[in-house]
Amino acid sequence: MTLYEKMMNLDRRWIYLILGLAVIIPAIIPFTVPVAVTPEVKSIYNFVESLKPGDYLFLGIDYDPSSMAELNPMAKAIIAQCFRKDVKIIVTALSQNGPGMAEQILNEMASQFGKRNHEDYCFLGYKPYPGIVILNMGVSFKLTFPNDYYGVPLDSIPMMTKITNYRDCKGIIDLCAGSVADMWIGFANGRYGVPLAIGVTGVMAADYYPYLQSKQIFGIISGMKGAAEYETLTGYKTTGIKSMAYQTTSHIIILLFIIISNIGFFLSGKKEKKKI
Repeated sequence: MTLYEKMMNLDRRWIYLILGLAVIIPAIIPFTVPVAVTPEVKSIYNFVESLKPGDYLFLGIDYDPSSMAELNPMAKAIIAQCFRKDVKIIVTALSQNGPGMAEQILNEMASQFGKRNHEDYCFLGYKPYPGIVILNMGVSFKLTFPNDYYGVPLDSIPMMTKITNYRDCKGIIDLCAGSVADMWIGFANGRYGVPLAIGVTGVMAADYYPYLQSKQIFGIISGMKGAAEYETLTGYKTTGIKSMAYQTTSHIIILLFIIISNIGFFLSGKKEKKKI
């Protein structure tokens, strides 16, 4: 077998081994990589940063634990920014497997920043049929969620006494891994005109950039890279920035193998032409 053929037919076991090492090495020797912040992420950060103490932000944690690796860092960085600014947060979890995870995030962040449930944030919880829920909340939070996630009537929750619907919130940020983002765009922004931004998994992002261009959303956080960007802006670092080291090393290795295979392909083609 010629060198060219070897370059094109690398044993996949070697590829897997080298990729494995590319992931293991950053875990053994941690390092960070520089993260360039994109305008669509910066616009969300600037929006939250412009809020005043006592303002209300609506946050949708609308994803399942299967997507928490990409979306949890976004949620934590946004909540950290709000809590630092004493912005009050109203939270829903419109994915049926997500409420317990959302509660865990809120409890963790509240403990870190010394915030209290019902005073600094309110977790409304889950209800089925997210499209209908989103439409109904535009009329009244209390009619849609008479009680919060813990069964406490909204009328008796201090931070919810003067809140009626989306008009009393400065905006909505929805973090999701499914079609719920379409419903927020169509029903919350389209029907009620509320400012909306979204955070989605990396594979979903391309589908939502047209909404950014049409200004139906004012920002988008895309996958782990977007989470790392937001962590960079807020200074609240969890797993977003750490994971970029793994992505960077593995992507570099994959690109190197692609380059090697293509070099082998073109060189072998030239050799065959010479024989002819």
